Amino acid sequence: MKPFAPTVPTTPDARRAETFQHRLEQFNPGVVWLDAQGRVTAFNDVALQILGPAGEQSLGVAQDKLFGIDVVQLHPEKSRDKLRFLLQSRDAGGCPVKSPPPVAMMINIPDRILMIKVSGMADMRGACGTCMIFYDVTDLTTEPAAQTPAGDAATPRRLFKIPVYRKNRVILIDLKDIVRFQGDGHYTTIVTRDDRYLSNLSLADLELRLDSSIYLRVHRSHIVSLPYAVELVKSEESVNLVMDDAERTAVPVSRAKAAQLKELLGVI
Repeated sequence: MKPFAPTVPTTPDARRAETFQHRLEQFNPGVVWLDAQGRVTAFNDVALQILGPAGEQSLGVAQDKLFGIDVVQLHPEKSRDKLRFLLQSRDAGGCPVKSPPPVAMMINIPDRILMIKVSGMADMRGACGTCMIFYDVTDLTTEPAAQTPAGDAATPRRLFKIPVYRKNRVILIDLKDIVRFQGDGHYTTIVTRDDRYLSNLSLADLELRLDSSIYLRVHRSHIVSLPYAVELVKSEESVNLVMDDAERTAVPVSRAKAAQLKELLGVI
């Protein structure tokens, strides 16, 4: 099988300068055919190269034995509920091929970021299965992995853009424009100075790929960008960090994170 090798710019600046649409024109999507029960019936070469290693590591199943497997099992455990919801979210009472909007998902084996879209398939008797299509947007959204000494575990690739879906378009949000992240289960609200976006990536997914000297998880439901911090408000019962978004939001700071935040801000 010929390796999938998209053209990648030689510098981060060149990669950032390219438009999302231009990059999508340069490589093929991954395609997975599923039967009515969500079992894999076929892969294209791109899908097999990305999901094959995931199956081998997470399930101990060789690539040629993946056919017939529930596609949800090929993804990390923390991503399975999200993918299962996506696959089951078609309107069964209406058009048998009605499809939900795409979602972003992080696949840790290997360390990839995918935009996934599912489309219901129908034959002359009605709904018969699903076509799952994805674009690997790793090189559009992350820096190359840092070099590590031999034997050390590779660190996750660091984000510089975050993919979101809005008004039938996939938008890549520059990390430098983000004031804060607010989590709710598998989803995260991304807040800039003048807008909000809903991301399918969880705070846990994001935290691993952000620069911890700039982006701090100050609470189980909040990550803040420290350059946008306006004021640290302390009381006997709580600590809040006021952020420079449109609402001047007061983000709660947990007791466990208060000392680290004060150190990063240079507050005694």
